[in-house]
Amino acid sequence: TTHKIPYCVQFNPEPSKQHLFISGMADKKIVGWDARSGSIVQEYDRHLGPVNTITFIERNISFVSTSDDKSIRVWDWDIPVDRKHIADPGMHSIPSCTISPTGKWLACQSMDNKITIFATQKLRLNRKKVFKGHMVAGYACQCNFSPDSAYLVSGDADGRCFIWDWKTTKVYKRFKAHEGVCIGCVWLPHETSKLLTCGWDGKIKLWD
Repeated sequence: TTHKIPYCVQFNPEPSKQHLFISGMADKKIVGWDARSGSIVQEYDRHLGPVNTITFIERNISFVSTSDDKSIRVWDWDIPVDRKHIADPGMHSIPSCTISPTGKWLACQSMDNKITIFATQKLRLNRKKVFKGHMVAGYACQCNFSPDSAYLVSGDADGRCFIWDWKTTKVYKRFKAHEGVCIGCVWLPHETSKLLTCGWDGKIKLWD
């Protein structure tokens, strides 16, 4: 322990590194741990605010972090200096990220009520792909891809679940899922017509 609050935790997906994990902390650091010994093996200390998300990209040799400092940083595993730093005056903080099943796209839930899309190769913003219509400002609502990458899904602050068509970026369907915030939603990987949502009403729901 570092006696600080962790906001996110990710294990290294590589089969040979399953004993290693990293946590994004309230004190602006990303800390690498060895689960076998419980010891700290690396610290990534470049963010200027609490770290909200960590997502592995590029066949798990790199990872992306987002923070309350409204920046996105790309790191190579075990190298404590970021190799790319994205910070723009128009950017908002990103409390939730998800990678597409193909590994090509990173979807970022932005606090200005949009989901922005970055290409994982070189982490470039795809300006043609912006998904909006939902209200998430102030909430870390999770977004997710369908298993075939044809749709994007997100909950919102009003308890609604939004499904967008990936190709057109238009809202394909929206429905009231929960009383209060719908904080998480995910497709079932094998029964791809079904969707799970969870909300601040204390319920987990399965939709078909």
